[in-house]
Amino acid sequence: MPDAPRKTPTSTVPGKTSTSIVRTGLAALLAVAGIAWIAVYINVAQDGQSLTWMGDLGRWNFFIGIALVFLALIIASHPSAPLGRGRGVVVGMLGCFLIGLLWIIVYYIAGPDNALPVLRNLDQYNLLVGIAFMGVGFVFATKWE
Repeated sequence: MPDAPRKTPTSTVPGKTSTSIVRTGLAALLAVAGIAWIAVYINVAQDGQSLTWMGDLGRWNFFIGIALVFLALIIASHPSAPLGRGRGVVVGMLGCFLIGLLWIIVYYIAGPDNALPVLRNLDQYNLLVGIAFMGVGFVFATKWE
């Protein structure tokens, strides 16, 4: 009976992973798509004159855009992406914590009659956005070694 073939390790250096260009590119594409979605809604479709299908979604456009950005950050937290290992994890974690905190602070300082387009349109949902940024920071925190 012949011996079973031995499996060779796929990585020559233990603990090292290669950078996934596809994962990094997908994260960047999703983040840009989320920001672009919100920008198009605010500047083009919000008035209801053009892109009526998008205007009919109303506040759901903000949910879609922000969800795309959060999905991009979660994909970027994988160890094969630059933000998912080493110092990138700390940058992503602290960055998300600070963005969430600043989002809430700016919302409260600007007040109910603010002129900032996204903050004005989201009203109390700004608290959810700030807390969600902090939640994504915790996703990065789980990757920190």
